[in-house]
Amino acid sequence: MSALAALRAALGDIVDVSEASLEEARADRSGHAAVGRPLAVVHAETVEHVQQTMRIATETRTPVVIRGAGTGLAGAANAGTGEIVLSMRRMTRIHEIRADDLLAVVEPGILNADFNAALAPHGVWWAPDPASRDISTVGGNIATGAGGLLCAKYGVVRDAVLGLDLVLADGRLLRLGHRTVKGVTGLDLTSLVIGSEGTLGVVVGATLKLRRLVPGATCAIAAGFPDARTAAAASAAVTAAGIQPAIMELMDAAALAAVHALLSLPAPVAGSAQLTIQTDGPAARDEADRIAEILAAHGGTVALSDDPAEGERLLAIRRSMHAAMAALGTTLIEDVSVPRSALPAMFDEISRIERAYGLTIPTVVHAGDGNLHPNFIFDGPDVPDHVWAAADELFRAAIRLGGTLTGEHGIGTLKSRWLAEELGDDQWRLQRDIVRVFDPAGILNPGKVFPAHA
Repeated sequence: MSALAALRAALGDIVDVSEASLEEARADRSGHAAVGRPLAVVHAETVEHVQQTMRIATETRTPVVIRGAGTGLAGAANAGTGEIVLSMRRMTRIHEIRADDLLAVVEPGILNADFNAALAPHGVWWAPDPASRDISTVGGNIATGAGGLLCAKYGVVRDAVLGLDLVLADGRLLRLGHRTVKGVTGLDLTSLVIGSEGTLGVVVGATLKLRRLVPGATCAIAAGFPDARTAAAASAAVTAAGIQPAIMELMDAAALAAVHALLSLPAPVAGSAQLTIQTDGPAARDEADRIAEILAAHGGTVALSDDPAEGERLLAIRRSMHAAMAALGTTLIEDVSVPRSALPAMFDEISRIERAYGLTIPTVVHAGDGNLHPNFIFDGPDVPDHVWAAADELFRAAIRLGGTLTGEHGIGTLKSRWLAEELGDDQWRLQRDIVRVFDPAGILNPGKVFPAHA
């Protein structure tokens, strides 16, 4: 029996072979698509559906691509010829909310924003805050090791997960991690799975670490600078002073101009960059005043507001970045991280690459943690060779400065060719061997993260 026939016999109507679903599953928000069409989309609704799918896939040696909302930016959830798409979007249940123990147990398909809306009446929240929070799933965040605007103060996904329920390639169900504050029994397989991009198993449940809602007001700061390097130096000075804002975002001149155009806002001063900062908690105003002094001392034109609506307006400008880039053309949205003190030097490298390749590279930065998102804009569906060459130089520059290829988007297909360069051959091979232990048949997300390595 073929894989498709077996899936239909076992799972019935949740097996989707419509042209629209198959086409949608080929691509994510990176703008890049897999070659060919997948075999089928399985809209799993229960853990048993996932287990049945994986047993059939193992028996028939059919590759499986796990997919959430498709908001990824590295091509990790793109499915091509002959692959089964295992969609988790219908698995949205919240099994437990334990405000007393500061944990919740959820299924992977729930959206970040919906999850936090459900938590709010209990006086708690889940801290990971990607810019795509309204449309991205908790399971997708776990698969990519997502970050976001708040992670400098409140941590990334890896800091907010206690345990995972994982279905292996052969259909076995593992329960990883713990529900306790402390837990060091054996190897930390939970952390290993976070950020593994669907190569180790299918996350079907997550025990998540919650936080109490932050008491007190918030303060917002908008600071204009003559250029991005000066703004980066100012943000590094805030960090060096020991102040920890909840949010500290940097938009360079090209990014800021694009967002203002998209939102029909007055054009910013030519060449200017902007820092958008939010402080929270009982000391929010005192911290904001100290930050404002530092920014002014570094050449910033500073405006401070206690008005929550003004703070949300400023953050809405930042959150519109992806839409603004999409309005300019096809976008390769990149994601490198450097030590925060190296941000000015990284902007020097971006300027050098722009001059060398005749490009404008609009860049937005999670300045609180040193995570940059340079954007390469071009026409047509395929990345031109000179853009890949410029991206190659950018990746190598980040690594030279003590940084990394990706802070939160993952490797997927778009960065797999550079992975061994950062890890080194020995670590690359060790990680690839670990993947084979979890998935001996090599059917989970083949070709993603770890392609055939020369």
